[in-house]
Amino acid sequence: MDDALRQKIQDTIGQSGVVLFMKGSKIFPQCGFSARVVQMLKELGADFRDVNILQDPELREGLKEYSSWPTFPQLYVDGKLVGGCDIVTDLFESGELKELVQKS
Repeated sequence: MDDALRQKIQDTIGQSGVVLFMKGSKIFPQCGFSARVVQMLKELGADFRDVNILQDPELREGLKEYSSWPTFPQLYVDGKLVGGCDIVTDLFESGELKELVQKS
């Protein structure tokens, strides 16, 4: 990955405490996994930024390398990767996700 793309990813992650890289947008998710994570974040009243990775193939591929995580959605809280839909669901059900997003 080139330095410019790495910087773009870091800048995007740093712009908000909670950032969701997803297929589609929080208003119109374009996959079931992205829709599920959006639903959980909304239920918690989280203020989050959504980034549609379908609009930028370079960003989509760069994120896979940056995070060492091959799938989307990818949820970041305070600059750190939380995980994808399965991990976020587990954290939501245990109450840990609420704590994470409230701190950010």
